Amino acid sequence: MKILNYSLVLALGILTCTSCGSSAKNENTSSDSTVEVNDASVKDKGSADAIGTVEFAELDYDFGKIKEGEKVTHTFTLTNSGNAPLILSDVKASCGCTQPEFSKNPVLPGKTSDIHVTFNSEGQVGKQQKMITIFSNASNKLATVQLKGEVLAAK
Repeated sequence: MKILNYSLVLALGILTCTSCGSSAKNENTSSDSTVEVNDASVKDKGSADAIGTVEFAELDYDFGKIKEGEKVTHTFTLTNSGNAPLILSDVKASCGCTQPEFSKNPVLPGKTSDIHVTFNSEGQVGKQQKMITIFSNASNKLATVQLKGEVLAAK
């Protein structure tokens, strides 16, 4: 009989603890979801009216033939053809042998910004195609440009 009483008290205690915890959790979850939905709708309304757009004067640069060990530097110029400031969050190269440099300052509508790219041909013999990916808040969030050419073996 005592075992039955202890079992009932234990079951009642577990039921009480679980129901309290889940109702508090549900309240937080539903209020957080509402906030996120409201924030998203505000963002969508603002972004529909004003957004930057990335455009490049050239999408690829052919450096021709070079000897292994030489470095090639090229500057890609982008224009913000949208109607809101453009922010470059990151610029990455497809290979560690290629290093991009860029400004994190906002690019105002109609203005330009440069991305300087340096390719180190050490150990890169043969035809080369190095992709540079530009991440931004623009309507076209990802843009790519490329360096290409041929590296001749050093003699």
